[in-house]
Amino acid sequence: MPYQIKHFILIFLFNCCFYAYSQSEETEKNIAIKDSIENYLINASEAINTDKLANALQNISKAKELAIESQDIQYIAQTNRVLAELYLELGDLNSAKEQIKKAIEIQTKLENEIALANSYNVCGSILTKLKEFENAKKHLDLSASLTEKNSLKELEGPIQINFGLLSLEMNEPESAINYFNNGLPKIESLQQSYYKAKLYIGKAKAQMMLGLLDDAVSTNELAMNIGAKMGFLEIQSESLELNSRIFQEKGEFETSLINLRSHERFKDSLFNVNKEIIAQDARAKFNIEDEKFEIEELKEENKQQQKSLKLGRLTTILSIALITILSLLTLSLYKNNNLRARANELLQNKNTELILAKENAERASEAKVQFLSTITHELRTPLYAVTGLTHLLLEESPTPNQKEHLNSLKFSGEYLLSLINNILDLNKLEANKVEIENTSFNLQKRINDVLIALGKSAKDRNNKLHYEFDKSIPAKLKGDPLKISQILINLIGNSIKFTQNGDIWITVKMINRIENKVFLNFEIKDNGVGISDKKQQSIFENFTQGSVQINRKFGGTGLGLSIVKNLLSLMDSEIKLESELGQGSRFHFDLKFEVFEDVVSNYQEEAKKIDYNIMVDKKVLVVEDNKINQLITRKILEKNKMICDVADNGNIAINKTKDKDFDLILMDIHMPGISGIEATKQIREFNTKIPIVALTAVTLDDNLDEFYNNGFNDIIPKPYKTEEFFTKLHKALSQKQTAT
Repeated sequence: MPYQIKHFILIFLFNCCFYAYSQSEETEKNIAIKDSIENYLINASEAINTDKLANALQNISKAKELAIESQDIQYIAQTNRVLAELYLELGDLNSAKEQIKKAIEIQTKLENEIALANSYNVCGSILTKLKEFENAKKHLDLSASLTEKNSLKELEGPIQINFGLLSLEMNEPESAINYFNNGLPKIESLQQSYYKAKLYIGKAKAQMMLGLLDDAVSTNELAMNIGAKMGFLEIQSESLELNSRIFQEKGEFETSLINLRSHERFKDSLFNVNKEIIAQDARAKFNIEDEKFEIEELKEENKQQQKSLKLGRLTTILSIALITILSLLTLSLYKNNNLRARANELLQNKNTELILAKENAERASEAKVQFLSTITHELRTPLYAVTGLTHLLLEESPTPNQKEHLNSLKFSGEYLLSLINNILDLNKLEANKVEIENTSFNLQKRINDVLIALGKSAKDRNNKLHYEFDKSIPAKLKGDPLKISQILINLIGNSIKFTQNGDIWITVKMINRIENKVFLNFEIKDNGVGISDKKQQSIFENFTQGSVQINRKFGGTGLGLSIVKNLLSLMDSEIKLESELGQGSRFHFDLKFEVFEDVVSNYQEEAKKIDYNIMVDKKVLVVEDNKINQLITRKILEKNKMICDVADNGNIAINKTKDKDFDLILMDIHMPGISGIEATKQIREFNTKIPIVALTAVTLDDNLDEFYNNGFNDIIPKPYKTEEFFTKLHKALSQKQTAT
């Protein structure tokens, strides 16, 4: 390289280092100032929440002085926002509005969405107090949109509170309660004590407006407790004042007066006297600082012009050196860019392929979800007919032999429902999202039921079932009986299917007992066709069978062993297999249970307490398009002396509800014409008191809120257990009777 070029490079590097050093010193100073401003603003916000308003004013003043000194308009805007919050707390709404407007103007120019989200929220709160409701909602909507876009979790709860307070001011207490309920989980997850107390006060006011005075007292007490614990004096004062109003509404005037006097003592001892003094001090101080800011802006502009002249000279020298170096590098960069362009083209092609593959996978996933949703309903609807007819037949005094068959059919129906739920939601099972129940059951009886249900299949293939149950195992255990049945039916059914003229051994032994826990070993052994070593590695995968020939000969989906593996994994166990072609197979696994005394299920226990006299002569409208399901539901109701009417679709149900007086409506969801949800919404427009219970075969995992929000009082999933059915009907009718 020529000497002149080396000389230019050395000069260039020296000047760059000198400039970088001078800039780094200035950067460190700016960082220190910004840290101080942020600390002052954080302290000010905390002081506002704890009602130390003079302290808040002092911190804001220091923050603004530093912001003006550093000429950082971003922090000036933040100072304006916190100052607006202080004015709002002081009751000076016009000054608050003026400060938040300044903050929003600056932040809009800077396109600072996070800061704008906070400012729009404060602005919405101020405008609500000023009764500018439409403008307040507009700003809260903007805040909510930016909060969701930028994932500002800490702001989600306060926004819901401000929406709720706006609804209160607009005399919409029900809407306000919905906002408060939506915001509570978000506030609790972040432990935002101040906002939690504000939320409870707002909710109590809404409950008072709705006439729910006892609920209002309880909710307000929660706010009072937080205020006392955290030292929020304003919260305590507001809670006492609200209590006074609630007890006055209740007619408990002495209690109302006690709360009012306590509130007045808080007002006198707090800061209401000092608020106006602090507000005047703030207006005077910050008006002077705004003028100081304008003067400082002019000075800063003059300094910037002088710096620009110096920088211009330095830039000219550096530019000449830089151009020289860049000229030498151009050729090398040109070649590198050609190589990079080719590599980018290859990467772009690969990215396009990946995007297409991702879109195809997403479409396939959506199609699968839609299919599962549809088939779930289609399978559960006829299954409702099976379980309903079984229940009716069991109540018609069958012979002992018929009763055994009907009990077996009832057990198989329950098992089939569980199987449908797990197979149709297999992706949920594999993601470990299936919930394991924990109820008491008789394991020996459960296995006997499984063997009775599978007895005919074994007899058809001329197989003998040998059952050995350890007598030392306690009669009652605590666990998930349906999942146990599903595991055993899959394993025993598998052995029956792949064994002809053979034997199948089912053995349950107790391995150990520690206090109230027992450890059991389950073994299912057969002398059937067996499984090759190669297939043993994949037999527990979805849709996998021994071979194509086995699939054609024996049938099946290939899902059974996959479900067994996943269910045992959820129960902290593992399925083990030993097999040899032509010699049979042995499946075994261990499970842990708690020993449990006789306890009936909640619905069974509640069913025993039902006063069936409440149901006599009650008029029930059954909204159902399936004729068999109509017949079953009608017979079950009329057996209990209830008067039943039927509507084939939602439109008929609406007209019948207008023309006749019913005590209860049982509403199906999927029907021709309008859905059960839409029919319920229309009925609620003219009748808000009649209990409406969803009797539906749809999957309820993610839809409960939708049902309750659209006017349903309760939900009964089909097919249902009779105890659950009558318990929920009794509850709905009792609540209606109490209300009237």
